[in-house]
Amino acid sequence: MTDGDAANRRSWPRRMLNRMEVDRAVFYAIVQRGWQFVAGPVTLLLIARHFSAEVQGFYYTFWGVLALQAFFELALPQTIITTASHQWNRLTLGPRREIIGDADALSRLAHLTRLSLALFAASGTAFFLGVGLFGLWFFGVDRGGEAISWRAPWVALMALSTLTFVTTPLLSILEGCNRVGDVYRLQLVRSVVGNLVVWLAIPLGFGLWVPALATLLRVICEVIFLAGPYGRFFASLGNPISGARIDWWTEVWPFQSRVLAKGLFAYFNTDLMAPVIFHYHGAVWAGQLGMTWQIVGALRAACSSWVRARYAQMGILVADREYRELDRVFYRVASIGLAVMAVAGFALWAFVLGLSWWAEPRYADRLLPATPTAILLLGLQAALAVEYLWTYIHSHRVSPHLTLTIVGSAISGILIWWWGAWYDRVGVASAFCLVQAGIYLPLSVWAWSHFRSRRDATASQPELRRE
Repeated sequence: MTDGDAANRRSWPRRMLNRMEVDRAVFYAIVQRGWQFVAGPVTLLLIARHFSAEVQGFYYTFWGVLALQAFFELALPQTIITTASHQWNRLTLGPRREIIGDADALSRLAHLTRLSLALFAASGTAFFLGVGLFGLWFFGVDRGGEAISWRAPWVALMALSTLTFVTTPLLSILEGCNRVGDVYRLQLVRSVVGNLVVWLAIPLGFGLWVPALATLLRVICEVIFLAGPYGRFFASLGNPISGARIDWWTEVWPFQSRVLAKGLFAYFNTDLMAPVIFHYHGAVWAGQLGMTWQIVGALRAACSSWVRARYAQMGILVADREYRELDRVFYRVASIGLAVMAVAGFALWAFVLGLSWWAEPRYADRLLPATPTAILLLGLQAALAVEYLWTYIHSHRVSPHLTLTIVGSAISGILIWWWGAWYDRVGVASAFCLVQAGIYLPLSVWAWSHFRSRRDATASQPELRRE
């Protein structure tokens, strides 16, 4: 046997990963979600053992209300990633992780970083005041929560979440500069450390302080990562800006405004479900929905990483006008991600069904029944395809068909509120599935096809015409 044959035999796992389009970033993302699937049942058992059903409802609804953070991020993370990727095609990392390359591109990237930090600082302040006060009112309406001490944990959670408005733009800059693998590795480490600490905190009686503790650990991990391995990277962006600058209103805002408008309404597609159930049917059923959504959401996020991890690469290919290679990468990774989602979703549904038959009620009753779980999974399969299609379009720094998205989000919010009030858990799951599979998916396929046709027709022009 030759050395080459031996090397090939030793590297078969790598060859399999390559066929599955699992690069370093996707590997870390899959490991993170795999860890969450392992850690999820442990957390479920601890919550079922140490939290009352009412506390569980508050716990997951805390996260549901906190999702209003998306309204205050102003679509900046995605905007920053896309804009940074279009600068990075003329830059690279030096031997000590400093930025080297075209002076104008470096100047524009530095200017983008400072503008992003300023915008996040302002929106973070508004988030703390707006969502913090809303939460005090919203949770105070539930008379069943009078015996639960939730106010101080909620304020602490809001204060710590506001600190993430400093680290988020910096991580987005890194991701846009194609440091996706390192960012996803950070997320894996953060997830493992967070779960371990949460597992200690729940039996020790931290109760509703657990979300605040988890958020504190997130901030600490992100600060260590940004100041340590990438200290020189950001030092390269800290020099006085004397060259080219980003004209936010002409270069960034046309794209950001459309993504922002869509993002503002995206809350009504998913995150509204738990608050609706909490309001109309109480904390117990809201806790079931929250725990199930956390599990299926982790599954979707793992499958999303196949395309998400290529977002910066796709932006660079667009900047270089390598559309054929862009399509090849997209078709390959999207088909793999959708296939994995379908297989894993069926396995998860079978697990939930088996749990309802054989597990003790105090554990099985903490998750949704099999029927609404199956409906949610069908909707998530369609939602993943929609996400892929719009990731492709957004890599071009355009976001067309704003009206269709807003109308779809409005319909989603109305149906979730209406069907959730009347048909509880099956109602919100059915509304979600109907909107994703019956409205968003066919419209997104049409928008994607229409966009590619227009792009290819104008490919010979100096710049891609923005819609």
